[in-house]
Amino acid sequence: MSDTEFAAIFARLKQILLPYEASLDVKADTDINYYLDTFTIYPANKLPIFFGAVTWKKNYVSFHLMPVYVNPSLLDGISTELRKRMQGKSCFNFKRLDEGLFQELEQLTASGAQDYKGRGFI
Repeated sequence: MSDTEFAAIFARLKQILLPYEASLDVKADTDINYYLDTFTIYPANKLPIFFGAVTWKKNYVSFHLMPVYVNPSLLDGISTELRKRMQGKSCFNFKRLDEGLFQELEQLTASGAQDYKGRGFI
């Protein structure tokens, strides 16, 4: 996999999170790491509640979406193909551009943002 391909994957996944930037706290915005927290502090650890991130690793690009960890029912009905990309409970890894899966992630991210709003996190 070339750096050019990974750069394209990173850029496309970052586009999914960009619409939420205005209501979240941008903790990192580099060529390999884009990270968003909420402004809400979690009482147990006194840290901001994580929303999402895109990170460029050596062999893949990861899309992290914490609302699906907080509310796993958001994953009900996701495609088998997207589920195959899951690593852990809230991370999706990509080695290739896949517009269909990225569009599905856009919908999942929108549902996650709505869930966070409903919980008062955003």
